[in-house]
Amino acid sequence: MRRPDFDLTLYLVTDRGSLGGRDLLGVVGRAVAGGARLVQLREKNACTREFVELARALVDLVRPLGAKLIINDRVDVALACDADGVHVGQDDMRPADVRALIGPNRLLGLSVTGEDEARSARGEPVDYLGAGPVFATATKKDAGAPQGIEGLARMIALAEVPVVAIGAVTAANAAAVMAAGAAGLAVVSAICAAPDPEAAARELRAIAEGK
Repeated sequence: MRRPDFDLTLYLVTDRGSLGGRDLLGVVGRAVAGGARLVQLREKNACTREFVELARALVDLVRPLGAKLIINDRVDVALACDADGVHVGQDDMRPADVRALIGPNRLLGLSVTGEDEARSARGEPVDYLGAGPVFATATKKDAGAPQGIEGLARMIALAEVPVVAIGAVTAANAAAVMAAGAAGLAVVSAICAAPDPEAAARELRAIAEGK
């Protein structure tokens, strides 16, 4: 299977609840300007029509800026808006079924929590794993127990594809996360809730790149 080109270094996962009333497209645009190259649209409460319309607007925003849009969970939404990929969890559609629907040229990510899930992901038709939560997080109620840096390192050691770390990743702990072997940082509040999303993204990317 041909793997699509993608840059995991800084991966923004959206959370409208963290924006403090600001416009999502505005925050995402500033994050992309700061160096986020993957944006995952995560919408748990939007109706399907709203989800698709928001996704289309984000595709139009980020693609000309050199970033890619990933849709959380919803394969139908990803296909409707011609997104660059889909990210699924352990309780969502099986990766093989997602791959059959989206084809070989879109990105497919899978969430893993712990060594058992990382081991089970071997052989799945995915392009990357989202491993975590590394630290305790309040942005995803069903995130599971924190794995810590050591748990992250064990999941990375088991993975056959690049791993992006997620779960309360901030500028304060990003260097340790990267030192564990992560291919990149998946961040939510560290950008979505930041007073200056562009500056926050730029700082996180610099840390991830070891600058």
